[in-house]
Amino acid sequence: MNDSPNRDQAEPLWTPSLSRIKNSNLMQFINWLGSRGLDFPSYEALWEWSTTDVEAFWRAVWDYFEIISGTPYHTITDGTSMPDVHWFLGATLNYAEHAFRYRRPGEAALLFQTEWSECGEWDWNTLETLVGALCHTLRELGVEAGDRVAAYLPNIPHTVAAFLATASLGAVWSSCSPDFGPAAVLDRFGQIQPKVLLVADGYQYGGRVYDRRDVVRTITQSLPDLKATIFVPHLFPTQSIPALPHCLSWDSAVAHSRPLTFTRVPFDHPLWILYSSGTTGIPKAIVHGHGGMLLHHLVNTAFHMDLKPGDRFFWYTTTGWMMWNIVVSALLQGATSILYEGNPGFPDFNRLWEVASQTNMTVFGTSAAFLHNCMKAELNPGHTFDLGALRTIGSTGSPLMPQAFRWVYEHVKSDVWLASASGGTDVCNPFVGGVPILPVYAGEIQQRALGAAVHAYDEAGRSVIDQVGELVITQPMPSMPIYFWNDPDGSRYRSSYFEVYPGVWRHGDWIRITPSGAVIIYGRSDSTINRYGVRMGSSEIYRVIEAMSEIQDSLVVDVELSGKRSFMPLYVQLKPGFSLDSVLERRIREHIRAQLSPRHVPDAIYAISDIPKTLNGKKLEVPVKKILMGMPVDKAVQLAAMQNPEALEALIATIRHNPPERNITS
Repeated sequence: MNDSPNRDQAEPLWTPSLSRIKNSNLMQFINWLGSRGLDFPSYEALWEWSTTDVEAFWRAVWDYFEIISGTPYHTITDGTSMPDVHWFLGATLNYAEHAFRYRRPGEAALLFQTEWSECGEWDWNTLETLVGALCHTLRELGVEAGDRVAAYLPNIPHTVAAFLATASLGAVWSSCSPDFGPAAVLDRFGQIQPKVLLVADGYQYGGRVYDRRDVVRTITQSLPDLKATIFVPHLFPTQSIPALPHCLSWDSAVAHSRPLTFTRVPFDHPLWILYSSGTTGIPKAIVHGHGGMLLHHLVNTAFHMDLKPGDRFFWYTTTGWMMWNIVVSALLQGATSILYEGNPGFPDFNRLWEVASQTNMTVFGTSAAFLHNCMKAELNPGHTFDLGALRTIGSTGSPLMPQAFRWVYEHVKSDVWLASASGGTDVCNPFVGGVPILPVYAGEIQQRALGAAVHAYDEAGRSVIDQVGELVITQPMPSMPIYFWNDPDGSRYRSSYFEVYPGVWRHGDWIRITPSGAVIIYGRSDSTINRYGVRMGSSEIYRVIEAMSEIQDSLVVDVELSGKRSFMPLYVQLKPGFSLDSVLERRIREHIRAQLSPRHVPDAIYAISDIPKTLNGKKLEVPVKKILMGMPVDKAVQLAAMQNPEALEALIATIRHNPPERNITS
């Protein structure tokens, strides 16, 4: 399982210049620590300190960023073990207050664009005025600290303003993207009983208009605790407000200007509620606190993304994915957040590079799948567009293939910093990611993130280097959930992360930490490919298969069958103009055999029109595996939590015509 180059042989794709190292936020922090008698000769030494002397590190972060607190903390932690740790006891603060701390009057706070509109702008004055006005309205509607305010809104500036208004009051935010169907929304919002709901009339995606007014009616009528609905016209601005319970328009909600004030709350007061994918049951409602998110987002934006005031930060996301929260976190550094609403591949995959050029984007964040698609489409963005301002490219969501690393440097920009990262909704932060003072090597994430005690555990629960193991966190992090909603005894929280290794967070990914400290992610450990006793991550197989010119996407699972050896089917989505004939099937098998090993060669290969995915774009490996093992579809997956349920239906039809038992013998 070694798809990383040998450091003795490989040259880095990028090495930071001395001036970039010197001017990085991370080096300024290291120098600041040095002035206080803490000297770290390398990033690895700094990381080691941040994960062994945990209280000292987070005290330093608090002091370095000069956290605004209404009352001083008296204890950094209460001394308990995970998952019961409480942080910065006695402190009272507000995330939104820090988001406005470095506002730049007259400069852009938000840039926003959709498939059908030109780029718009809200400056810091506009944003502050609208947030202050909306705070006043929410108070008038009876919203208090701890109440929930939910949003069924696209990725538009109104959503950012609504979050900041909610957070400034100490109320609890939660959002779903309007591509979620009513069942998926109610699975989420039905758990948390919002007092106020913000809704839009629809969205546009791939050139099509999706009117969601009927869906909005269903949702509002199914939330019995809802006191008011705020309607944001998006698709049909000239049409009247629909008949919704206790409804007022956005314009009415922001009509009365009031000075923006902030309610300072305890460090672990709930800030927002995010959700697990929900593909195999009711989604977990994950609650994060003001203080934990603030400290980790400051570390991430400053040290791992190197954001500075005036930067223009973009990450392609919807409001139903944690990366939307990361986009908003750029405001903490006085940077401009760039929002895009629409299909990243419409009318083709040049679209977002065009937006990058138009907005003078300095940080372009996207998914590994997007970069893979750009590479397969043989795009040359660096030649097609003016990307002179672009300094950093971020990638997350799934492992980025080494070929895609090289494509970025050959076809986007030779001196860009490619910061691949991996984390989770569970902490709304990266565990591993970019380090601006270190070189970039193909196929590797640069290092473990500060404050994240990431290790690879073998089957015996021992930390290993240069071996694939379970990604675990051995020390507490302030960004870990403060609890799950409706989980009063914490049993669901504990079973999600601490059941396998008591007192140690098991995340569910395969990871390898190289001798140099770099990281490679191999996919989810609960969808392990275990062939003849050898474990491997599905991403290894995808890396090889999806490099073939005929393959658009793929999905592979390994199914244990009672009394028989396992069955490993491969499902491929072919590019237009190709069909799965015997010649191509033989090429796929030979390619896998040559690039990986005979163990990786699938037992059967099937062509399907689309790969089934969650609403957040993750491949549906575990549910497909369960269906192949005989679990009823309605038990294995919730179709409402999928972005393309028709793809699963087509795959199930393939399974019915080709059951595993027919393809394998004992």
